[in-house]
Amino acid sequence: MITFGKSLTQMQDDILLIKQLQANDERALSLLYDKYSGALYSVIIKMTGDEGLSQDLLQESFITIWDKSHQYNPEKGRFYTWAYRIAKNKVLNYLRKTDILIQTDDLSVYENNDEPDTINRDFFELNGAITKLEAHHQKAIELVYFKGLTHREAHAEMDVPLGTFKSYIQQALKQLRVNYIKIIVFLLLMIDVM
Repeated sequence: MITFGKSLTQMQDDILLIKQLQANDERALSLLYDKYSGALYSVIIKMTGDEGLSQDLLQESFITIWDKSHQYNPEKGRFYTWAYRIAKNKVLNYLRKTDILIQTDDLSVYENNDEPDTINRDFFELNGAITKLEAHHQKAIELVYFKGLTHREAHAEMDVPLGTFKSYIQQALKQLRVNYIKIIVFLLLMIDVM
């Protein structure tokens, strides 16, 4: 019950902030930025792999959120979902405009195969959980969450019906939750033993 109350309060706070944003209140934009920029940046950096570019695209996303705030309708979905689509479209448009996917640097000169000291443990745990999925589930997750395709684009890429593709995503996410929780429990047990 407490969790429900918090999320209801948070939703009400968001609705108030969005109304203020739609009335061109810069403070509301700042508060929404503070609340959602981290999650949006995470999506952008995963798609681009470039910190500077990701920061620029995040800023452009919030400029668009400011400019188009009047188009947001809370009855059609959550604010985060709307903002996520704006950010994702900014990245996809950038990637389509530039051919940054074509390697132009000669990376063969780098002999150092050591892994960096700062390895993101959560990423490797999640990646390990993903590798335990069936191949078609792995591919579906990769297309949507790592390559940034929409469900419609990804189902066409996999050459399966849209409904089938959506079930792949649902099944994969369900299995990831189970696998990821097992990994976390195992790590917590290991920490307690130490």
